[in-house]
Amino acid sequence: MLACPICSAPLNEVDHGVVCPAGHRFDRARQGYLNLLPVQHKNSRDPGDNLAMVQARRDFLNAGHYAPVAKRLAALAAERKPQRWLDIGCGEGYYTAQIADALLRADGYALDISKEAVKRACKRNPTLTWLIASMARVPLADGSCQFLASVFSPLDWQEAKRLLSPGGGLMKVGPTSGHLMELRERLYDEVRDYTDDKHLALVPDGMSLQHSEVLEFKLSLADPKDRANLLAMTPHGWRASAERRAQVIEQAEPLRVTVSMRYDYFVLQ
Repeated sequence: MLACPICSAPLNEVDHGVVCPAGHRFDRARQGYLNLLPVQHKNSRDPGDNLAMVQARRDFLNAGHYAPVAKRLAALAAERKPQRWLDIGCGEGYYTAQIADALLRADGYALDISKEAVKRACKRNPTLTWLIASMARVPLADGSCQFLASVFSPLDWQEAKRLLSPGGGLMKVGPTSGHLMELRERLYDEVRDYTDDKHLALVPDGMSLQHSEVLEFKLSLADPKDRANLLAMTPHGWRASAERRAQVIEQAEPLRVTVSMRYDYFVLQ
């Protein structure tokens, strides 16, 4: 199932790690994850989200603010009944753990390029195979998965297609153009519009959209810490001015915002 990130040969379990026939060995960290991101595949010394971003997202999600998003994702995953699944870009594992709870009989894998994220993610469910790895070079065998999840994460469509077995599918979850609109209006003089279905033009031949839906609900953030965490886990934490961010965090009244997510499921024919 696991493939060597250097030569693509199968990886087999050995004491405290995995090894391929060519002798490329990767040790398991004491937290339980495998680091399958060779230094030559890194674009920087510590790629992916840094510790501050990971902690902000973990604290915000653990507070339950996006619980409906995770609940719906888990329900949609359970409907597919895969034997093996992978969360691509799992972050600190909040959504991954809930998918795992819905797929107790399936073989689960999760990866992210951020070491800080995976170190914390693997504590959520030690039965999963947690990996530090590149989304553009996923160290899993061709056609090995029946279900892929990509939640708020960049995606290499050709890699997704390679990983899926016929009839398997990819669930892509991301914000609609109305997501956090009230917050964006507070942060910017002009709110930049974007098209939330532009990824449909990237779907490779052989994959097709089978299901699409939008989940929308209101959120009220009374705690300044929650507002600070929301900013820190989004691009608004560095795009918006420090003055505007401080105004949002320090305001006396709760911040009321719209959460709006789309779920698109693509099947490999």
